[in-house]
Amino acid sequence: QGLGCSSAFLIMSDPHSILQKQKFSWQQTMLRIKDPSKSLSFYRDVMGMTLIDKLQFPDMKFDLYFLSTLPAHEKYELEPGSDDAHRYLWTMKGTTLELTHNYGTESDASFKYHPGNQEKDGFGHVAFNCNDVYESSAKLEAAGISFKKKPDEGRMKGLAFVFDPDGYWVELVKRSTAAKFDNEFNLSQTMLRIKDPKKSIPFYQALGMTLCREVHMSDFSLYFLACLPEGTQAPDPKSEEASEFVKSLFCPVLELTHNHGTEGDETFAHFSGNEADRKGFGHIGFLVEDVQAACEALEALGSSFVKRPLDGTMKGLAFAKDPDGYWIEVIKRGGYDDKATPFWREATPAA
Repeated sequence: QGLGCSSAFLIMSDPHSILQKQKFSWQQTMLRIKDPSKSLSFYRDVMGMTLIDKLQFPDMKFDLYFLSTLPAHEKYELEPGSDDAHRYLWTMKGTTLELTHNYGTESDASFKYHPGNQEKDGFGHVAFNCNDVYESSAKLEAAGISFKKKPDEGRMKGLAFVFDPDGYWVELVKRSTAAKFDNEFNLSQTMLRIKDPKKSIPFYQALGMTLCREVHMSDFSLYFLACLPEGTQAPDPKSEEASEFVKSLFCPVLELTHNHGTEGDETFAHFSGNEADRKGFGHIGFLVEDVQAACEALEALGSSFVKRPLDGTMKGLAFAKDPDGYWIEVIKRGGYDDKATPFWREATPAA
C-alpha cells in the first residue's frame, strides 16, 4: 500500500497538469438518511435507480448504500456487498447517490436530518430528468409521494419538486427530446449554492468538469458542470443549444447557484451540511488515479483539508474543501487491493 507521487515531484510540476493526469470523475453525492428501508424504496423502487453496492462498518455503526441510474437495457447482476460489486463501484464511470445510515436513527421517532433550503444552507436538491414532468408527477402522486411543488404551481411551470423520505428536495426536470435513452428517470443534478463563481467554477474545472451551461437572471445565476463522457463536446455554455445539451445528458450535472451580491460580502458563508445542527448533505466525491498527488496539487492551488490521505483510521482517502467549504472526497480509482478497497486501516499492534 502506498500513495504514489512525491512532494518533490509536485513542486517541479504544474498543479493543473497533475490534476489533469488524475482523470477526475464525479462518482458520488452523499446524503445522510434516517431509515434505509424507506430511502431504498424511494430511490430504487420509485425513481428507478439500481443498488450498486453496500458497505457495512458495524464497528463504526454505519452502513453505506450506493445507487446509480443505469441504462434501461443494462442488467446489473452483481450482489451488493460482494467483492465484484466493490470492484464495479470503485472503477465505474457513472455517478452514484451514496446514502449513509448511522445505526439507530431509524428507531428514533424524534430524529431527523436537515434537508437544506433554510437560510444560508448550501445544499439545495438532487434532480431527475424525465420525458413528461406532468405524467411522471401524476404517477408519483398516485404512489403516495409528497410534493413541495407540482408542475402547475408557482411561477415556473413545467417542473416539480417532491420530498424524499428524509425531506430532501428532489426536482423533476423535462429532458430534451434529443435524449436517446428509455429510462423514465435518470439522476440529473446535484444543486449547491456558491458565494463566488469566479472561485468555484475554476475549482471544479480543475477537477475535470466542463462548464456546459450558464444562465444569468437579474438576481441570480446558474452554472451547470459535468464530467462528460469521453468524446462528448459541450456547446458554448451561453448558447441556446446549451440548455438542450444539458437536458439530453444521461450523466448528472453539478448545478451551482449564485445569488448575486454574496461575493462582495466578507462575512457571508453557506452552511456545508456537516455542521452539528445542519447535518444532511455530506459531500460529493471523485475517483482519481493517485490520491496523494491529487491532494498535493489541490493544496498547491489553495485548498484546505478536512482529512488528508494519511489522517484518521481510514488511510488512503481524503476530504478537501471547495471554495465554499463543501467537502470533496478524493478516492483512489480501483482501490488498494484486489477487492478495490479505496482505503486501508493500520494494523493494531499486538499487546
